[in-house]
Amino acid sequence: MALRLLLHLALLGLGTARPSVPGRSLRAPAVVAWPSCFGLNSPLEGHEATQIPNNGSAPLLVAVQVFVTNVFNVDILRYTVSSVLLLRLSWLDTRLAWNASVHPRRVLTLPWDSLWTPGLTIQEALWVDWQDPSPRAQVDQDGHVELYLALTTETNCDFELLHFPRDQSNCTLSFYALSNTVTELEFQAHVVNEIVSVKREYVVRDLKTQVPPQQLVPCFQVSLHLQNTALKAVMALLVPGEALLLADMCGGLLPLQAAERTAYKVTLLLGYLVFHSSLVQALPSSSSCNPLLIHYFTILLLLLFVSTMETVLLAGLLAWDHLRAKRSPSPAPRGEQQAHDAGPSPEGATRGGAGSWRSWAEVADHTFFLFYVAGVVCSQFIFLGLWMWATCKSDPAPGEAVPHGGQPRL
Repeated sequence: MALRLLLHLALLGLGTARPSVPGRSLRAPAVVAWPSCFGLNSPLEGHEATQIPNNGSAPLLVAVQVFVTNVFNVDILRYTVSSVLLLRLSWLDTRLAWNASVHPRRVLTLPWDSLWTPGLTIQEALWVDWQDPSPRAQVDQDGHVELYLALTTETNCDFELLHFPRDQSNCTLSFYALSNTVTELEFQAHVVNEIVSVKREYVVRDLKTQVPPQQLVPCFQVSLHLQNTALKAVMALLVPGEALLLADMCGGLLPLQAAERTAYKVTLLLGYLVFHSSLVQALPSSSSCNPLLIHYFTILLLLLFVSTMETVLLAGLLAWDHLRAKRSPSPAPRGEQQAHDAGPSPEGATRGGAGSWRSWAEVADHTFFLFYVAGVVCSQFIFLGLWMWATCKSDPAPGEAVPHGGQPRL
């Protein structure tokens, strides 16, 4: 009787096309018309094959092997990651077993929608592309069923970007069987790393699977541990920033009276403002634990601003003092000048005052330069220490703050 049912399912599946359903779920309920020529007692007897097998008091155990073949297109600005997976699902359905001595055929291949298969939905998925539109299941004489599903998906990922570009994150893919309960179905998951390409900005360092406890529906999770190689970000962000800071410190060696120094400092500041505006768009933002690089480049902007303002202020004071010296009264007539030869010369006093003011400005500029260099060096070491060892705990997600079944907050 079981073999007749399997043969009927196989023949029926040849003329049954899998419906194209956009979204994240594979399952699409199939309505099967059972013709009377197969000798089935009733339509319910044939429809029973598409219901979950009864395993008594224990839930049906479905073994899942997840083969991760590729992880690509890691987008930290959109907090998404794309991956290519192959799922191998196997379970026991004793209703499909037959006597091999009577019917020597050992394996049958059936369409997926002609027998019960677990319907899977990826919780974090933005879209899922099931590569085989009509997967087929293999059934052996003992009723063991195997089903292979290949898919490409883009999922959300909560990247931990505090130490960007030296960041490491765990991205989770949660597979739910929404059409069953935990008393009917249980998953036993394993993961296999089959990634052969390492030419990626983000590389997969580890793969894990787990079955979360206390779930309303059957679920298993695949965790991808991603690590940033940091080469692109270092070359595009850190190197230009450090070069601008070094150029600013070298600008402090120019004489204060040189007009080129002020133009040099202002040009550096304007160039860094352009760099900072593009930098803000390149770095991701978050509600908590933002990248330390955002704070670092903001401090760098303040350092360049203070250095430029110091140069502009001292150069402006020197120029104002020089202009005041030029506007001082002209020397007395020759007769009066000879009469006052014994006294001090007003022009000499003015020049002496200007010289003392110039000397004071140079001393202040030299002192500021020493403190500025010391502050820059200390800030680099402080940032390096924070970048290596600082930690930040992200705020819990709204769905994790209150467990399932809790009272809603008003």
